Amino acid sequence: MADNPLKALESKIDQLIALCSQLNQENQMLKAESSRWQRERQELIDKNELARNKVEAMIDRLRAME
Repeated sequence: MADNPLKALESKIDQLIALCSQLNQENQMLKAESSRWQRERQELIDKNELARNKVEAMIDRLRAME
């Protein structure tokens, strides 16, 4: 009789270990994805800043032509 509760406990511990492993993998995947999004965001910010500078330079040149 004592063997049955131990088997159930062992089974639940195995399930918890498997769940922890799965969650660790998912966490690593989400961290990598977050890192990619942050890089893409920074690239877009940089491109936006470059475009803004070009537009401002064009406006300055147009004003100089007046």
